[in-house]
Amino acid sequence: MDAQAPPTRIPPDLPPDLKAGLGKLAHRMSRNMIAERAAAQSQSYRAGGGSQAILTSDDALAYAFARMPATYAAATAVFNAMRETLPAFQPRTMLDIGAGPGTAAFAAVAAFEILADIRLIDANASLRNLGLTLMGEAGSETLQQVVHRQSYSHGDALVMLAGTEPADLVVASYLAGEIAGDELARFAQLLWAATAGALVVTLPGTPEGYRRILQMRGELIAAGAHVAAPCPHERPCALRPPDWCHFAQRLPRSRDHLRIKGVDAPFEDEKFSYVVLSRAKPPSLGARVLAPPKITKGAITAKLCTERGVVTDVAARRDLGAYRRRKSWRWGDSVSQ
Repeated sequence: MDAQAPPTRIPPDLPPDLKAGLGKLAHRMSRNMIAERAAAQSQSYRAGGGSQAILTSDDALAYAFARMPATYAAATAVFNAMRETLPAFQPRTMLDIGAGPGTAAFAAVAAFEILADIRLIDANASLRNLGLTLMGEAGSETLQQVVHRQSYSHGDALVMLAGTEPADLVVASYLAGEIAGDELARFAQLLWAATAGALVVTLPGTPEGYRRILQMRGELIAAGAHVAAPCPHERPCALRPPDWCHFAQRLPRSRDHLRIKGVDAPFEDEKFSYVVLSRAKPPSLGARVLAPPKITKGAITAKLCTERGVVTDVAARRDLGAYRRRKSWRWGDSVSQ
């Protein structure tokens, strides 16, 4: 195990100021109406649509209630992984592409204390307006400055990225799924040109999301990028269909979240695929746990992505030290064998 303790993990549930901001906006709104709008949006996304279905402020708020907890949880999981593999990375500036209601920005200020300047871009005016409202009510001065500096721009990502000032940290959460296939390579190159330090791309944890992550990863490795997470190498992915690389972050559901989604389980598992690419070569990387380890009375078996490729790691119970170390492993962790 590494001698240096990993940084404290950011919790996956929405921070109090964000919960309060959403609650204030929804105070006089029918939860049934929010649920109906959220269900219509989910149907649109499943049919291959995107944020185009969000047309009004009520639509935007319904989206935030239904999806913001999960996308925030995914952002915290990615930033937690990033802080472990790039321990010296301390961004002061951030560019958030396809920022929506500001989800990744809220997660970033929790992850990086010295973050002082955030610029955001989104093509959806309703989501942008909601984001500005929520950031104006946030407890973070950095988020409040987005409103005061008018640094949330409305426009098409491919257009707005061209010639934009680079930022230490660039984030594109879920947007790459809405980029036309023949524009994905150009989108990747524009993101990288805007990246002074590190780039984070996150997509739904589906085979298609993974495929797009792989395409962008390959494009930018060829352009000189270094992979910082989740892969411990820069070679082609060793996984083969029907397998694909994705992770899950469990998050608690609030009473409103349960009602709006029409479910009973007090938690949700957000599945996502991602890549973190860095200008600087990261320190030596550990193996990545690719699935929940299987624990039996006699052994712990884990599927790992390593510098050697995908391996099956087995620790027998009689090897007490190795068994105990592996018992704390979780899906998505970076670990030493």
